[in-house]
Amino acid sequence: MPTSFTVVPVEAQGEERDGQQREEEDERDERDRGTGDGIARESSPFINNAELDRGNMYEGKNMALFEEEMDSNPMVSSLLNKLANYTNLTQGVVEHEADEDSKRKEVKGPRMGTFIGVYLPCLQNILGVILFLRLTWIVGTAGVLESFIIVFMCCACTMLTAISMSAIATNGVVPAGGSYYMISRSLGPEFGGAVGLCFYLGTTFAGAMYILGTIEILLTYISPSAAIFKVEDVGEETEAMLNNMRVYGTCIIILMAIVVFVGVKYVNKLALVFLACVILSIFAIYAGVIKTAFDPPDFPICLLGNRTLSKRSFDVCAKFTESNNETKTTHLWRLFCDSSLLNATCDDYFSLNNVTEIQGIPGIMSGVLTDNLWSAYSEKGSIVEKKDQPSVAGSEESKMGGLPYVFTDIMTYFTMLVGIYFPSVTGIMAGSNRSGDLKDAQKSIPTGTILAISTTSFIYLSCIVLFGACIEGVILRDKFGEAVNGNLVVGTLAWPSPWVIVIGSFFSTCGAGLQSLTGAPRLLQAIARDGIVPFIQIFGHGKANGEPTWALLLTAGICEIGILIASLDSVAPILSMFFLMCYMFVNLACAVQTLLRTPNWRPRFKYYHWTLSFLGMSLCLALMFICSWYYALIAMLIAGCIYKYIEYRGAEKEWGDGIRGLSLNAARYALLRVEDGPPHTKNWRPQLLVLLNLDNEQLVKHPRLLSFTSQLKAGKGLTIVGSVLQGIYLDKCTETQKAEENVKALMGVEKTKGFCQIVVSPNFRDGISYLIQSAGLGGMKHNTVLMAWPQSWKQTENRFSWKNFVDTVRETTAAQQALLVAKNIDLFPTNQERFTEGNIDVWWIVHDGGMLMLLPFLLRQHKVWRKCKMRIFTVAQMDDNSIQMKKDLQMFLYHLRLNAQVEVVEMFENDISAFTYEKTLMMEQRSQMLKQMQLSKNEREREAQLIHDRNTASHSASAVEASVATAVSEKVQMTWTKEKFVAEKHKNKDSNVSGFKDIFNMKPNQSNVRRMHTAVKLNGVVLNKSQHAQLVLLNMPGPPKNRKGDENYMEFLEVLTEGLDRVLLVRGSGREVITIYS
Repeated sequence: MPTSFTVVPVEAQGEERDGQQREEEDERDERDRGTGDGIARESSPFINNAELDRGNMYEGKNMALFEEEMDSNPMVSSLLNKLANYTNLTQGVVEHEADEDSKRKEVKGPRMGTFIGVYLPCLQNILGVILFLRLTWIVGTAGVLESFIIVFMCCACTMLTAISMSAIATNGVVPAGGSYYMISRSLGPEFGGAVGLCFYLGTTFAGAMYILGTIEILLTYISPSAAIFKVEDVGEETEAMLNNMRVYGTCIIILMAIVVFVGVKYVNKLALVFLACVILSIFAIYAGVIKTAFDPPDFPICLLGNRTLSKRSFDVCAKFTESNNETKTTHLWRLFCDSSLLNATCDDYFSLNNVTEIQGIPGIMSGVLTDNLWSAYSEKGSIVEKKDQPSVAGSEESKMGGLPYVFTDIMTYFTMLVGIYFPSVTGIMAGSNRSGDLKDAQKSIPTGTILAISTTSFIYLSCIVLFGACIEGVILRDKFGEAVNGNLVVGTLAWPSPWVIVIGSFFSTCGAGLQSLTGAPRLLQAIARDGIVPFIQIFGHGKANGEPTWALLLTAGICEIGILIASLDSVAPILSMFFLMCYMFVNLACAVQTLLRTPNWRPRFKYYHWTLSFLGMSLCLALMFICSWYYALIAMLIAGCIYKYIEYRGAEKEWGDGIRGLSLNAARYALLRVEDGPPHTKNWRPQLLVLLNLDNEQLVKHPRLLSFTSQLKAGKGLTIVGSVLQGIYLDKCTETQKAEENVKALMGVEKTKGFCQIVVSPNFRDGISYLIQSAGLGGMKHNTVLMAWPQSWKQTENRFSWKNFVDTVRETTAAQQALLVAKNIDLFPTNQERFTEGNIDVWWIVHDGGMLMLLPFLLRQHKVWRKCKMRIFTVAQMDDNSIQMKKDLQMFLYHLRLNAQVEVVEMFENDISAFTYEKTLMMEQRSQMLKQMQLSKNEREREAQLIHDRNTASHSASAVEASVATAVSEKVQMTWTKEKFVAEKHKNKDSNVSGFKDIFNMKPNQSNVRRMHTAVKLNGVVLNKSQHAQLVLLNMPGPPKNRKGDENYMEFLEVLTEGLDRVLLVRGSGREVITIYS
């Protein structure tokens, strides 16, 4: 299991303890001087192979600033000689995403029960347009067996989905939104929003489909004369019908929208009337089937050979008739021949074949079922033919377009029929869509939905068998009933009259359209009120009573698009995609929740299992591609775009959904895997701990540090943004929350993906230590610390800032973490800036793991730095072959697959300049003066205390006498006289004056002179080459092992980077982070 230890002090008492602790540490360092830092290093072909070269490395003054680290970090010239030994070492990288908590909105209480609220709407939608207008055609085209398979697959899909939906619906309160609410709360806002919007589109287009069905019934079977666009020429029937549907459809949408706007209660009242029509129509069908057993209805069909003829164009099914011993040609003759005379020239097929008349509905006892068992798929424009009828083929098959045959209007095949039929079972969500209006949604949704599916599945499956057993095949394949005088095919079977079915189906489709226009706006309103999709939030508003007015307008507008398509067979597959996608995610939600076994997953509905949900999900996916693979891909693309939009722009929601639970399980598993062993060097990337400074208002002082973080990370790997507040946590709770909110807000603005961690500590230095030690979890810990250079370290009132900085450098080294220090961070670019030219210069002085090579590569992946070129400079000493070093470095970069210009700068040894000597002397004098000033401050504080004691003594004589008596007896002076006070004051002044005189007479330490010489020389070289570079990356020398020289170390770094605009000081962790191997 992951373990973590944090070293903390036993007690901490603010700045007083801080100063005392530093004095003790300085004393320990004085004792331990020269013993090394004792840090364990990872074995490396570069890092620990410097023993042989140590003798000649330490000679000279040019690299004195780095000499204490030469045992662990060799010079680049030494490194380049060991290229052949370059090996892979391991480091770690862990991917993680953060999420935030927020509250969901409440909705108002519901009203309706199971029967009216769920069962009736589901029954009405399921038994809608397809049953009356298309089911007979599907049976005739696919045959009874394949039709049974189609219906069984679709019903099984909806039943499995209903089981999953029942489990989800009974696992808590389901307010307005129904299916959307269930998916979003189970799979998260992204899935919920994407599938919810797709389901909304499906429900809206379903309304269009029902309206188109209504108009088809009206203009084809009830009142063909009501058509606005008349057929003038042969072949224009289809176009005229589509135009009529567009005009009438628009009018009906407006009328229905007004009805819904007036109030949903009127729709519910009308629903009872419409459903009564549906039930009456179904009973009429079953009654008609029973009647055919002993008294089949008389619906004769006219055949020419084996071809079915449309009776819309003639009345007598014969070529000629006998009247008064006179043979007369019929109207049918004149349709096939060029005149009414018996010797006229006729169509070849008409001349060779006889006209016969058969019963269209032979009855259930006729045995026609065996003829209708098998499929009869056909091409578009084919003639509907009776299979076993004798026929003689004509010599030519031309000019059939104007003849009175019954033609197929579209090409038919199995998968296409699945797409057309599936919308007839999509009404299962009609009740759950109005869950906000239900009295007890947890009880009503499962009960009403499963009962409705069971009822309708029985009706559909029984109708398939009964249609195939009662009706002649050519009638079944006659989509618009042209062979039976334009009657509705299923109506010819009904008893007592075909008009029962016609009127019943008309009101049924009207009612289903109203139900869709009622449910869809509420679904959109629920999505809008959740606030996950910003651009639809306006549709969450409505009338004072909560009716979704704006959502209704949008729904009517989208519905109009379906009306303009005008073809029911074209709209149906679109619905299938959206509904199937919704059903698939309902099943996925149930399966995920069941497999995760989250404590909150306690459905009241017990008859579910994850295997059923998985089977339902697989069946939905299969049906999507069976119906139409390109529609399926388009629907998935739309859902994917909505998903990414919500993820990018939508509000953060935490609904305890299954995907979040799945992420937690996956994160736990990944953390345990990462803990087992560090990943390979090839996967290494900087996992950052960014140390921010906050002002008194808890605002970030240097926002550009986060900009640089996002440019360096580009959303990959781990980023922890940390800061320290000084004080006691119990007193700083409010400030901590405010600081965390400010930091997270800035992270959002700068697009820095990561975690925020605010630590409260008695002093700043310990807080930084806590973060370095304990930030992260298990194997998902930072390996690099990024911080800003303390610009105000020279100010006397901020005397601890440089001490904190140096201690942070030491602690990152002790923790084997890399350190990046950004100097002049406020001059760094924002994420909106773009460098169109310029260089990123790398000054590679010593090798400590390859960080300097990797960082520019990562930066150039970001658009801010993309057009900058990378240049690498390294320093050659007196004994180095600079030409060979350049070749070796170019070869090294070639193997690293890095494109960069290479330059070797020669730094020859020369005498230390007077400027260097003087600068070192000024540095040491300043340091000594600060110490004297600190001492003087202590004396002044002591003097003030003495005066206070004297005043206290003069006002309480008795207390003074008692103290004097005690002092005499113990021979200890505890009181101050005026003479004693003046003498002590002069003594302090004399000591201070003598101390300051010593400062001006001191000589600089030779070690400091050599280090200053290195800093001055390197700074001159860097300025000469890189003064105008966009960014300079430079090896950061380590702090001295003797802590007495910490303030001098800060001065060395200041001199080293003087005159440069943007500098990134880089200190490696001592591990290899880049490899030449694949």
